[in-house]
Amino acid sequence: MAELKLEGKYQQIADIQEAEEDALLAKENVVGVGVGHKITAEQDTGEPCLTVFVSQKLDPELIRVNDMIPATVQKFKVDVVETGDIFAGIDADEELPETEEEVGIEALRVRVRPVEGGYSVGHYKITAGTYATAVYDAKPYPGIPRKYYVLSNNHVLANSNNARIGDPILQPGPYDGGRYPRDMIARLSRFVPIRFSGPCNYVDAAIAEGEFHVLDREIYWIGYVKGVRFMTKPGEIVQKTGRTTNYTTGKVTSINATVNVNYGGGRVAKFCRQILTTNMSAGGDSGSLLCDLNENAVGLLFAGSSRVTVHNHILYVQSLLGIRIV
Repeated sequence: MAELKLEGKYQQIADIQEAEEDALLAKENVVGVGVGHKITAEQDTGEPCLTVFVSQKLDPELIRVNDMIPATVQKFKVDVVETGDIFAGIDADEELPETEEEVGIEALRVRVRPVEGGYSVGHYKITAGTYATAVYDAKPYPGIPRKYYVLSNNHVLANSNNARIGDPILQPGPYDGGRYPRDMIARLSRFVPIRFSGPCNYVDAAIAEGEFHVLDREIYWIGYVKGVRFMTKPGEIVQKTGRTTNYTTGKVTSINATVNVNYGGGRVAKFCRQILTTNMSAGGDSGSLLCDLNENAVGLLFAGSSRVTVHNHILYVQSLLGIRIV
C-alpha cells in the first residue's frame, strides 16, 4: 500500500504522532490521536496541532499524573477533544430524535432498482447499512470490466467478518423489509478482515458482486463521482448521502487519525490513517461514500459517536479491495 504524504506542517505533526501515539493511546480515557487544528472557544484557529481524542473530558484533579496529556509535543500544541466512545456497526434501528425537519426521513429505506448510492443495503443477517456506489475491478484497466460490485463496509456486507463468500446481499437491508430471495441484489465477493485487539486496520470495507443493470454509480442527491483524492489537510467541507440521515455535510476536523473503534461484544479494533469529521451520521449510515464539494470521493463512512464521524481514506479502500470507483 503506497505511502501518502500530507502537506507541510501537517506531515511534520504526523511524523511526531507516529512516535508518540502509542504512549498517548495507553493513557486512560484516550480513544484516538490525529492531526488537526487548534480549537479555541469552539472556533477553528487554523493552527496545525496534534489532536488527542478522549471519551470524556475530566477535571485535572481526577486524572492520574501518568494519564495527563501534555500541552505541547515538541514544537506543536496539543488539543484535547471530547468525542465520547466511538462505535461501528451501530444498529440501524437507532432512530433520530423526532422533529418537524425529519418528515420523509425513511426515503432511502425503500426498494429501488437500479440501486443508487445512499440507499439501504445489507448482508442478510444484519439490520441495514448504506450502499456507497457501484465499483469494478482495478485490473485490467483500461479494459472491459467483467464484474460489477456493491461497495460498502465489512460490517454491512460481511457481518463483521462473520459471513461467507457468496452470501446474499439485500436491498433494502433486512431491517427495512428486505427479504431473500426477492430483494437480493448481489452476493458477497470479498472483504478486508477486521483485526481486533491488535495491529492497525485501515479500512472497514467489502464488495458484493451484482448484475450491471441493477447497480448504479449515481449517488442520490450528490450525483456521479468525478474522481478520487487523498485528504491532505483538515478544514474542508464534505458531503454524504446515507440511509438514515439522508444528505448531510460536515467539516474535516482531523486527518491521519488513529482511533479505537468499538464493535460491541467487547471487540475493539484500532484504525489508523482515518478521516474524522464533525458529526454527520447516525446508525444505518455506515457505508456512505464521503465526497468533497466537487464530487470527488475522499472516504468511506464506517463509525462515529454523537460528536464525530469516522471515515476510511478512499484510496486505501480502493487499494486493499483491488477496485476502481472511477
